[in-house]
Amino acid sequence: MDTDAGSTSPSHRITVSEGVRAYIREKRCNFRVCTSCGGPILLSTMIKPPKATDLEIYVEGQIIYVSMYQSRYLDRIDEKMIPRFLCDY
Repeated sequence: MDTDAGSTSPSHRITVSEGVRAYIREKRCNFRVCTSCGGPILLSTMIKPPKATDLEIYVEGQIIYVSMYQSRYLDRIDEKMIPRFLCDY
């Protein structure tokens, strides 16, 4: 079952766009939202491993780990966070 998770408080929920859900279905691996110089970025955990402090969001049978620093500011994970230069790894 797919679920979106709350972050720092029960009233704060992070939603995942359908485009990101489709991307996760296609890639079939776990991802992590972390900090980059351009803002939050969605990377495969093969590139950026999760940390014990990360929030976990279960989507399409996979996990999106969200940095505790990013989780405070995110309401939505969407396609703008997918780095285009890595789409075909």
